[in-house]
Amino acid sequence: MPRNSGQRLSAQDAGGETPPPQDVNSLLDFVIPTEFVELPTKGKFYSKDHPLHNVEAVEIRYMTAKDTDILTSKTLLKRGIAIDRMLENVIVDKRVKIKDLFVGDKNAIVVATRIGGFGEDYEANISCPSCGKSEEQVFNLSEIAPKESEIEIEFSEDGTFFIELPQTKINVECRLLTTQDENNLTNKTEKKQKLGLPESSLTDQYKSFIVSLNGVTEQGVVDEFVNVMPARDAHHLKKEYETARPDVDFRCTYECSNCGAISKADIPFTTNFFWPN
Repeated sequence: MPRNSGQRLSAQDAGGETPPPQDVNSLLDFVIPTEFVELPTKGKFYSKDHPLHNVEAVEIRYMTAKDTDILTSKTLLKRGIAIDRMLENVIVDKRVKIKDLFVGDKNAIVVATRIGGFGEDYEANISCPSCGKSEEQVFNLSEIAPKESEIEIEFSEDGTFFIELPQTKINVECRLLTTQDENNLTNKTEKKQKLGLPESSLTDQYKSFIVSLNGVTEQGVVDEFVNVMPARDAHHLKKEYETARPDVDFRCTYECSNCGAISKADIPFTTNFFWPN
């Protein structure tokens, strides 16, 4: 039959029953699913006035189409805040600000939000450490979980923890870096690059997370010590800090299709993570 409006038969003309009109309100009468994301820090390192103090999990809702608008905003992307702005949208407790989150907790929320929005499969290119061949792998993001700390962490009432240096025997009080700290370090590195100054990202990081040295808190003293810290102590400090720092374990196991080697590697994060094909 030609697709002509004059020749079409309605359901009633054809002897069928006319379907009841759709209730417009029912189209919007649903609740966006939420889930609780386990925080690697378990809230231990937040101050008493922080909304996540001693809170082990945070509630987030699933991404919506409006949230994807944020991820594709040219203005927000240019300013480097698109993902952070989207994350603040999906966190149910609006007292929680992304800039104040410890990096490990933010990472856990990022992974959970990606799974809720686009599923657990993530395709990325990775190079085999055995044969060097690069190939696309599909990673299961649901396998990512908070890492297990390999050392016993002694932390203070202020949420700081201590690392003794092997050579100088100095007791270093450390704090966890927040998203804002990471952003500040990135901005400092970019500024030095523009000015043609030598990079010092590692020592800048030390200066950011060291709170005190044998109880001495003056920033000038901390900065000067970091500049002259023995390499052995610096290596130990970096290693122990990364071991103690609560985070999610991004390592994954994969099998190379070229040589068959089974290896462990960190999942590579590319633009496909929040912008899948």
